[in-house]
This record gives sequence, structure tokens and C-alpha cells, in this order.
Amino acid sequence: MGFSPSGKVSRRFTVHSTSTLPPVSAPPAATGTHSVWKTSIRFTIVTTILLGLGYPLLVTGIAGVLFPRKAAGSLILKDGQVIGSELLAQSFTSDKYFHPRPSAAGNGYDATSSGGSDLAQSSKALVDRLQASIDKLSAENPGHPVPIDLVTTSGSGLDPDITPDAAYFQAPRVAKARGIGEDRIRALIDQNTTGRQLSVLGERRVNVLDLNLVLDNMGK
Repeated sequence: MGFSPSGKVSRRFTVHSTSTLPPVSAPPAATGTHSVWKTSIRFTIVTTILLGLGYPLLVTGIAGVLFPRKAAGSLILKDGQVIGSELLAQSFTSDKYFHPRPSAAGNGYDATSSGGSDLAQSSKALVDRLQASIDKLSAENPGHPVPIDLVTTSGSGLDPDITPDAAYFQAPRVAKARGIGEDRIRALIDQNTTGRQLSVLGERRVNVLDLNLVLDNMGK
């Protein structure tokens, strides 16, 4: 208690704060970077087992049960021997057979070297090759436009299919070489033409290997 200059009594109080709450402890110190490494290693091992081994084996097993032929590579057998796959193009050069698209995979149709030529449209080598192919095919079937897929390679170099137009273009040559009427060859092309998936996806196409096998079986 004290007196102010005006003569009034002034009171001063001292307040002491107290708390009944327990003291807050400091957060635990970091245990070190070794725990991060352990977690990373464990995560890598688990995801590798699940996604690198488990998931592929599961999908392969399901595919083998539901689609056994496709899961095995869509292999084509003749007289008990594997002669190819519906998914991979093969080289046919005889006039008796339909020819697939050109291939830039390795030395041609090499499944171990899948890929395109990587040549730009301005490449002289590409232009010369295209022109040579066009000239050759034009001489084979004069008066008819050459389908573009008969002179251009696919991105993989292993495309097993050609367009129906490309098959019709080759029909006169095949018919002449086999001594069969061209109308019959065209009918075979129609019978072996696959439509679009779900009627909207992709284009109509002809599997060259399948069609050539049909040709070989005609006389049997």
C-alpha cells in the first residue's frame, strides 16, 4: 500500500501464477537416419515381391486359364509344328503368297530387333526406297493405285496384318501363280478379313500368315 501524490491511497497486488498441469516434455530426439534406410529397404523388398513377382504371376495365371492360346503367344501349328504366331509378321517372297508390309526390324521381320527405320520424311534413303517399292508394285498390277501399307513399314516392323485393299491388290498375282480364279482369291480375302474391335476400334485387317495357310490348304 502506498500514497499517491494526490494523497489517495493506492494498492498494489502481486499475483503469483501456479499451474496444476504436468510439465510438457520435449519431443523425443530423432533416432537417426538408419530408420529411414530400413523403411526404404523394406518397402523396396515388399513392392518388388508384390508388383514385380506376385502381380505378373497372378495375371499370367488368370490369362492362362481364361485365354490359354493367346497367353501362349497365339502360336500357329501345322502338322504339329509351330510355324509362327498370329502376332508376328513373316517374310513371304513367292508370287504364290500374299506379302506383308515391309519391315525395318533388323534385317527384316526380326522379332529380336523390333523397331522402325527412324528415317525422316525428308530422308533421301526413305524417299528412294518408297519410290522403288511403288515402281515395282505398279508394274505388278498396272493401272491400280498402290496401297500405302505395302510400301511403308510399321512402327514395330512386325505388323502381321495388311489392309483389305493391300490384299485385293495382290490377288491377281496370287491367282495367276496358283492357277486359281481371281474371284475365288477375293472371296478368301473377304472370309479372312477381321472387322473393327467393338465395331469402332482399329481398322479392318487381314492376317497374312492365316490367309497364306488357307491358300495352302485349298488343295487338300
